Amino acid sequence: MLDLETLRKELNPEQFRAVTTTDGAILIIAGAGSGKTRVITFRIAHMLDKGIPQSQILALTFTNKAAKEMADRIKSLTQKKLQNLTISTFHAFGVKILRQEITKLGWRENFSIYDETDRVALIKECGRELKFSPEAMDIYTIGNLISNIKTGRKNWETANDMYKPLYELYQEGLQLYNAVDFDDLIVLPIKLFRENPDVLARYRERYKYIMVDEFQDTSHQQYEMMHLLADQNIAVVGDDDQSIYSWRGADYQNIINFEHDFKVTEIRLEQNYRSTETILEAANGVISHNTNRKDKKLWSGNGGGKPIEVFMPQNETDEANFIAESILGIAMDEHRKYDEFGVLMRANTQGRVLEEALLENNIPYTMSGGTSFFERKEIKDIISYLRVIANHDDDINLIRILNTPRRGIGRATIQMLNDEALLNGCTMWNAMDSLINRPGSPANDAVKEDLAQFMKLIEDERQKILSGRGLSNKVRQMIEDIDYKDYLIGEFGKNEKAVQFKLMNIESLLNSIDVWEKDPDNDNPNVFNYLNRITLVSQDNNDDNDNKGKVNLMTIHASKGLEFPVVFIAGCEEGLIPHARSVAENDGNVEEERRLFYVAITRARDKLFLTSCQQRKKMNMVTECTPSRFLDEIPQNLIEYHEPKEITDEEAHDMLSNFLENLKSRG
Repeated sequence: MLDLETLRKELNPEQFRAVTTTDGAILIIAGAGSGKTRVITFRIAHMLDKGIPQSQILALTFTNKAAKEMADRIKSLTQKKLQNLTISTFHAFGVKILRQEITKLGWRENFSIYDETDRVALIKECGRELKFSPEAMDIYTIGNLISNIKTGRKNWETANDMYKPLYELYQEGLQLYNAVDFDDLIVLPIKLFRENPDVLARYRERYKYIMVDEFQDTSHQQYEMMHLLADQNIAVVGDDDQSIYSWRGADYQNIINFEHDFKVTEIRLEQNYRSTETILEAANGVISHNTNRKDKKLWSGNGGGKPIEVFMPQNETDEANFIAESILGIAMDEHRKYDEFGVLMRANTQGRVLEEALLENNIPYTMSGGTSFFERKEIKDIISYLRVIANHDDDINLIRILNTPRRGIGRATIQMLNDEALLNGCTMWNAMDSLINRPGSPANDAVKEDLAQFMKLIEDERQKILSGRGLSNKVRQMIEDIDYKDYLIGEFGKNEKAVQFKLMNIESLLNSIDVWEKDPDNDNPNVFNYLNRITLVSQDNNDDNDNKGKVNLMTIHASKGLEFPVVFIAGCEEGLIPHARSVAENDGNVEEERRLFYVAITRARDKLFLTSCQQRKKMNMVTECTPSRFLDEIPQNLIEYHEPKEITDEEAHDMLSNFLENLKSRG
């Protein structure tokens, strides 16, 4: 039983008030690390304890993971099954409504929900029907426009109305095929409620108590859906200082709208249970420069803590080495596990150098909030060519590149190769040779020619790559020989940005090979040693089920809601944070970039390191960097300029031994 006395012992006074105020419209401003999830779960458990029926409570959040964690914690608190309690994402709740009511909007029961592939196919079909030219069919742009029009972020007065007929045909197509897209899961319930007051009244009668988590991340449409449903008893929990998703429709002005539309009781949670006072003072110092926010100041009972340490390396390679060496030093000195470290970056483009430094220092890591550099398709393709050149019997990588770029070797040929390999108990490479040369081979002359050309290509490239030095230049030539650039243009021809991004990644790979082979300590920079060097990436960092004991490398956006004892924020420079593109689009975006930096700072519990490079390579050019304006906003008495801890050869040997021992123990 969660009686009031128990709650008073478990919660601070503001948390207690937020948990026990169950009637009316409540705005809970929950600062970073202030126990928000604890308040939400205790509040729902308290409501159930008071006798409010499960079926009358609706809790809305943003991810399935958050919804599941919330449900699990409430079940643990109440020791009840809670089958009638609705804890859901906005979109899943929209599906629940539409499953019951969609016939009132003209759809049939058992509608389909189109994923991105289905949606793209329908857009293309509509474009063909309207005889749009290939130049006009930029699917990415059209898809964004459809979403923006549908959700009200744009209208035809400000948008390119040449696509209006396509939009209308797309909408007709969805209904014809009895399908809805992802946006419809919010848009259609709103339409349903507006056009059917009796349906709305029924849902309002059912859900008398509504709670919304991460309220600052709600879009205009999600707010409208919630506003229609809510009668009197609604509690929203959020923090305007952590609103960092405007690019996907989030509107922190919804906090202002909520205060306008309801008679609101505001409760502020400002005691932070996560970070030291130093880290919080830094965060407060930065965010106080935003003008469009609710005034609040986080405070901590965790003591002063260590100064924030700032390092200004020469370039991104030195930055990455500093971070890796600091992790090794702190892990050894303070007996910390690798998963106690978070390395945060503003842009995915920073990831490659950071990954390489962690790899070089035998530090296991997991990448989230973006694809690991070595997991990007174009990088895997090039590495797969090198693996097959080095070892013809590598079946997995051979199959990957056999028809990449396309060379007429389709599924039927691959099946033939599989059958031949099984028949002869041999590798795919030997099976190719067998299909080409053995009497009675099932392969026709065209298939034999295609396979022979592929084998010759690999043998020719092997001769080049294994002779002499200059590996990066030879890999560059190989990429030209296989016409990989033309392949990318063919695959993403209508999306020049995608092609440029992939070519930039390939250039980054070539640069990294160049740096590696020019390292004076690298006495044998051949393809075999290079492949051995990066093997750890594929073997040790792809296991999503085993991220314990790994450094957390992630974008700042992906770090929201997480915390780490030790945090590094890489690239604290103008152009990265605040991001040049974001500021160029709208100078007002500086406030969102500042909120993003605030989120990054408040991920740290005990120690915070900031790095700002003096130079950084951008598109093959070395550019001078300026420290981020946000660094000047941190009270200078909190900052200490820092040099990396030197690791002795003996310490490095011990760490490598421990690491290899860990690998063995994990099988």
